[in-house]
Parts: sequence; structure tokens; C-alpha cells
Amino acid sequence: MVTVLDADLLARIHGRAAGYDRDNAFLTEDLEELKAAGYLKALVPTELGGLGLSLQQLAHEQVALAAAAPATALAVNMHLVWTGVAKTLRDRGDNSLEFVLTDAAVGEVFAFAISEAGNDLVLFGSTTEAKPLAGGAYSYTGTKIFTSLSPAWTRLGLFGLDTESADAPKLVHAFVTRDAPGVTTLADWDTIGMRASQSNSTRLDGVVAEANRVVRRLDPGPSPDSLVFGIFANFEILLAAVYAGIGKRALELAVESARSRTSARTGLTGDKSPNTRWKIADAALAQDALLPQIDALAFDVDSLANRGDQWFRALVGVKSRATRTAKYVVDQAIAVAGGSAFSTSSELGRLYRDVLAGGFHPSNEDSVHTTVANALLGPE
Repeated sequence: MVTVLDADLLARIHGRAAGYDRDNAFLTEDLEELKAAGYLKALVPTELGGLGLSLQQLAHEQVALAAAAPATALAVNMHLVWTGVAKTLRDRGDNSLEFVLTDAAVGEVFAFAISEAGNDLVLFGSTTEAKPLAGGAYSYTGTKIFTSLSPAWTRLGLFGLDTESADAPKLVHAFVTRDAPGVTTLADWDTIGMRASQSNSTRLDGVVAEANRVVRRLDPGPSPDSLVFGIFANFEILLAAVYAGIGKRALELAVESARSRTSARTGLTGDKSPNTRWKIADAALAQDALLPQIDALAFDVDSLANRGDQWFRALVGVKSRATRTAKYVVDQAIAVAGGSAFSTSSELGRLYRDVLAGGFHPSNEDSVHTTVANALLGPE
């Protein structure tokens, strides 16, 4: 397995995580070091100037990065998702997003502008206006939330709804640059966890995407288009890897805590307590199921496997399982560690706050269960 993130780099990133969280500060130094290591072009094919990693290989890297610093892994995930989408399409003979790969190879940083407040349709609808302009360009007006990497992105992937064209309505996917007039980053990221990601909202006031950066015009609702598949596949798999990394670190901390705590009643360390051993074992059993599933799905994306109409069931399922499992493992670790985890200086306390973000990422639990039911039973 290729390794981009060596132990020294991960140790430095881990060492900065608590400070970023405490100060609600952006992960500036982490991003600089990850850029220097070539991590932001990990999925870019070697012939285009990248490292040529597979999605399966990158998922392992993201587990390791999240174990060191969850917010850093989550933030850089959004850039990696776009490069993953471009690679997924290219592997299938579609070069419509090849500019994403070549831009990433020379240092551009991509961010995701999909989520909107109150829009539970996610990729299947948008409250942002996409206004058609002459020559095939579009202008976008609306507000996007959870724009990770907001202080640092240079390229923004977004979409909105065109209600004016002759074939409207259409969901229009495009990319804009940071220096485009009308882009405003709001300083509204003051959350209980994942603070270093600085996922501020982005206001769009007539922001123009040039015609050569308009990549899709799709009907609202579920779509068989390869772009939609690429976004779902890379987003859900890499997100699952982040939360698998949180669970991995929480389990390590639980083991450390069990070995270091001594009972005043029995005089034994926690690793000799049947209750503690059961909690750690149960957390490990849950954690151990994640990476094989992430591996299998990522391998199938890499190898162009055909899962037919069961793809989306599997993709939303791995995200749901990873985020729920990570929270359970963190809960068990806190139960083992005891009151020390309640301190603001506790790494487990920080992981407890970070892991709560899992419930807010698409797909949410209602959507997950609808997708799985539809795959098994057909539509209602």
C-alpha cells in the first residue's frame, strides 16, 4: 500500500489539532504541509503530474489523517472528492472534468458548494439560482453552507437551478474561481466540533461560471449521470474513511486509558476489569467491520465494477455505518476513560465533539433508509 503521509508528518498534524480546535482557527500549517507532500494531488494520474493513487489507497491515507486530526481530514476531503470525481469520470472515458486534475496538479485547491440550508434534496434539487448567460455561461445567486476549506480554496464546484432556459428546469453544475466577482465568505463557523475545517457559508451574488467550466445540465431528481455517481461514490467513501479514522483513534485512546487507570477499590488497572474489557472489545468489533467495507467499495469504483442499481444502497450504507460506528466507539472510549474525557483538554473530549458532525453530512439517516428501501423494495 502506497503511503504519502509518513509518521513524522502525522505527528506534527496531530500536535496542532488541539490548538486549532481551541482557537477556532483554520488548519493553515497542516494544509501547507499536505500540499508540500503532494497530498492534494494524490488522486491525479501520474501522467498529469500527480501521485497516481487509487481511491482505495487514498481511503487508507484518510483513515490515518483523521486519526491524527479529524477536522483536517474532513476539510481536505472536500478537495480530494473533486479530484476523485474527475478521476472516476476519466477512468470511464469521460474527460469533462480533466481540468480539475490538471488544476490540482499545479496547486489549485477545490472546495464543495453543494449544501444549502433547508434543502434536503441535496444533489437532486437546489435553491440557488443558475441564470443562463450568452455563450453558455451561467451566473449563480444563493447561499451555500458547510464550505470546508473556505479560507483557502481557489476553485469552487457548485450547482444551481436554471428555471429560464427552454428546456428548464435544469440543475447546472459548474466551477468558479475565488476571484470571481460576487463571492463572499461569511465568518459564521463557530461550531462545537470540526472547528479547524472552517466550513463557512459562501454567498453567491451573480457569480459567473464561464461556459468551459459548466460541466453538466441535468434534470432535477435522481439521475443516472456519471457525475452524480462520481460525487456520491467519492464523497461517501472518503467521508466514511474519515469517521473510520476517528473510531480508530478513539479505540487507541480507550486502550491507553484502560492500561493507565487504577481502581481504588480493587487496586487493578482497567485492562483487568471485565466491564472495561467488554466495552473495548465491543467497540473493536464494531470498528473492525468498517475498513473491509470501505476497501471493497473503493476497489469496485477503481476497477469499474458494475453493481447496477445497488450502488447507491452500498454508498449511503457505508457512510451511515461509519458515522454511527465512530460515535459508538467514541462513546465506549469515554466510558472507559471516565471523567477525564469531560475536560476541554482531553483528546477524547474533542473527538466526542468532532464525531457529532457525522450526522449532518449527506446522506442523512432518513435519506439512507429511503435509498436502501427503494433498492430492495422498489419505489413507494
